This record gives sequence, structure tokens and C-alpha cells, in this order.
Amino acid sequence: MSNLRKRNVSKIDSAYVTQHEKKVQTVEKKKRGLVRRLTVFVAAAVLLSCLLISTLVSQASVLEQKKEQKNKLKNELISLQKQQDDLQDEVVKLNDDEYIAKLARRDYFLSDKGEIIFNLPKKKEDSDSY
Repeated sequence: MSNLRKRNVSKIDSAYVTQHEKKVQTVEKKKRGLVRRLTVFVAAAVLLSCLLISTLVSQASVLEQKKEQKNKLKNELISLQKQQDDLQDEVVKLNDDEYIAKLARRDYFLSDKGEIIFNLPKKKEDSDSY
């Protein structure tokens, strides 16, 4: 019965109805266009956000690596400066004849006139005993 009622209803064909249908179609087109533009805008914003976040994370990791490298090189520089100071002190000592004589007696068992050198055995460290 519902099919019979639909068949009997005819469409009003007037200028107002035609104009109203065109207006409704135009509004629908504008809505679809707006939804499409907003969808593209949101997709671009998400893509840009992901790109910026990944760049930020990668730069943070590179910065952390550079800080670690800086600390390592700073420690190495301190060590090398200490070594340089020690070597400069050694150079000053090696310019002293008494120090050279002391080294020669200690390392090469050389003696002054009238000195007798005794070799004493070195003591074992007590690291083995409990």
C-alpha cells in the first residue's frame, strides 16, 4: 500500500521548488568542499607535526651525543694537561745534575767514588695473604 501512495504523489514543478533544490544542492556542495578542505588541512597539519616531532627527537639525540663527546674530550684534555705538566716538571728535574745522578744510581746501579751498592731483594706485597 505504501508503494501506491508514492506513485500517486507527483512532484511540484515550479520555479520556487527548482530554485530551492538548486540552493540545497549548492549548500551540499559547499559542505562537501569544506569537509574536503578541512580534511586536507588536518592531514597536512598532522604530517607537519610528525615531521617536526621527529626532527626534534633526532636533534635531541644528536645534542646528547655531542654533550657526551664534549665531556669525554674535556676529561681527555684535563688528563693530557696533567701529563704535560708532569713532563715539564720531569724536564726541569732532568736539567738538574743531582737528580740525574740520583736516577743513574737508582736505575743503573752506578755509584759515586767510595760507595758500595747493595742489592736488596724486593719485598712481596701482602696481597696474597689473608
